[in-house]
Formats: sequence, C-alpha cells, structure tokens
Amino acid sequence: MNIEKEPVEIFNGTTWEAEMVKSLLENEGVMGFLLNDAGSVFPFDITETGSAAVRVMVADADSATAKAVVERYKASKPD
Repeated sequence: MNIEKEPVEIFNGTTWEAEMVKSLLENEGVMGFLLNDAGSVFPFDITETGSAAVRVMVADADSATAKAVVERYKASKPD
C-alpha cells in the first residue's frame, strides 16, 4: 500500500463550501473527491449550522498544498 495515495480529509462543511474548496483545489492541480454528499449523510454528521457535513478528501501526498488552499479559502470568508 502506498501511503502517499491514501485519502485524507482536508475540509468539511456544507455541500456548497465543499464544492467551492474542491474547485479551488483543482485550480491548483490537486484532485480531490467529496464524501457524505446528498443521500449518504448520517443524521449525526452535522455542521455547526445544522447542514449535513460534506468532507473534501485528497491524496496524502497533496495534503500540504491542499491545506494552504483551504487556509486561503477560510481567510477570505467573512466572519
């Protein structure tokens, strides 16, 4: 098993936020995928806003770049 290809969670939030982060990652050349999208959300998997949490997953090898993208995204969001 190649650990660099193991998926790691890089972000979680609403479907809209997760799609936005995934798009920003793709713009940087980082491929990712979403987990717990509509239809597969457990009732206890909820964000602080009450919306179903969607996780953005990337390869472990891309996690450093992905974390930087997520930090820029979070910094740009109004409080």
